[in-house]
Amino acid sequence: MKLVPSSLLSLGLALLLPAGALVAQLNDGKPDPGFPVPDSLNLPYALAFALDNNFTIRQAKERIRQQEGVVLEVRGPQIPNVSASGNYQRNATEISQNGKDSNWGVSITAKQTLYAGGGVVASIKSQKLALEAATLDLQSVINAALLDVRTKFYTVLVSREKIKVQEQNVELLQRQLQDVKNRFEAGTVSNFEVLRAEVSLANAQPALITARNDYRLAIEELRQALGFTTATEPFVTKIPEFIGTLDFTPTTFDLRSALMSAREKRPDLLRLTKLADAAEQGVYVRKANYYPNLAAFGSYAYTDGSIFFGPNSPSQLHGWTVGLQSTWNIFDGRATAGRVAQARSLLEQAKLSAAEAQLIVDVDVRRAVSNFQQASELAEASKKVVEQAEEAARLANARFGAGTATQLDVLTSQVDLTTARLNQLQAFYTYNVAVASLRKAMGLTDEMRPTKELAYPAK
Repeated sequence: MKLVPSSLLSLGLALLLPAGALVAQLNDGKPDPGFPVPDSLNLPYALAFALDNNFTIRQAKERIRQQEGVVLEVRGPQIPNVSASGNYQRNATEISQNGKDSNWGVSITAKQTLYAGGGVVASIKSQKLALEAATLDLQSVINAALLDVRTKFYTVLVSREKIKVQEQNVELLQRQLQDVKNRFEAGTVSNFEVLRAEVSLANAQPALITARNDYRLAIEELRQALGFTTATEPFVTKIPEFIGTLDFTPTTFDLRSALMSAREKRPDLLRLTKLADAAEQGVYVRKANYYPNLAAFGSYAYTDGSIFFGPNSPSQLHGWTVGLQSTWNIFDGRATAGRVAQARSLLEQAKLSAAEAQLIVDVDVRRAVSNFQQASELAEASKKVVEQAEEAARLANARFGAGTATQLDVLTSQVDLTTARLNQLQAFYTYNVAVASLRKAMGLTDEMRPTKELAYPAK
């Protein structure tokens, strides 16, 4: 396992709290201590870490390696195959045919396919297309994983800010309670006003407790999306400082352009096209059984000659053999016709899957654009509401201090301000997620996708 350089940690290379049970992996039969938790975490390095350590991405990379092995396998018939064989036999002289109780022989043979009805070439093309499809699948997995990381990082940020809003609310209610108590002691308000302030403060506590729990859970969700594990005792309860804010930066997307981008760049859509092309080559592979195949071979043998010519013959014989070999299934009971029919059906299914995916992508893009438009409107509206709520709360406190407003007016304005702030946080969060989701729907890579030089070290 590679550890994180201290110089990178000082820059804020990330990772996270395992706030709960220890997480361990098996590494050569021993528990893997995982990654150390740094002091700070920002979004670019969280994405870089996920690119190397997210388990879904790592599995997709392994599928590419698997498909590379398949391509290597199907190329085998294009290259001469060489095999060696040997034998040694010992038996009783009573049953020997040459008067000896043992014989032996060794040989080496090379074989090269010259013609196989085009099946070998079609198989190689098919598997190469499947390899390209696996590469596109990796890109699709990366896009989805990085969107997941970005979304969950935003969730951590919004959960942290909600705690601040609830703490501000509790703090204001505490000050309000103290002010009412002072007024009660001065005889200007009744005990009912004190009781109302105490109830309001008590009612604010559950929301604060829930916000703190949501923050802890958001960290765990992010840790899972990153593929971050740690079981080292000093880091079990450590929480990094999350660097970043949820801002509202207005932008625009055009539906027509978004649809065109998705059709040209969506890796999951391109992957299905590659698989359809691979299925077409599969038809040629099956048709190859209609034709004869031809191979050249050559061998060299070294054997005990007495087994063939008796005890008075030379003790050893050796020599070479070359030739051509051909087979042709003139009639196989229509088995090949059945396989061709299956391959054609698989081709048609692949084409239908690609066509269906095209419709799904179009709907996905339209949905993402619609969600983006809604999020933009909500984010824009929330800014005005917060400004109005802050002014209303200021005026209510001023009027209450002057004796022209009731305590209920102050509490109501405070509740409205807290609600407005929470709604603004949620609106900004939804907007940022909507932008990232729309970019993914268009087939665009994450705008902060790190280069390999920036990537957090993988295990």
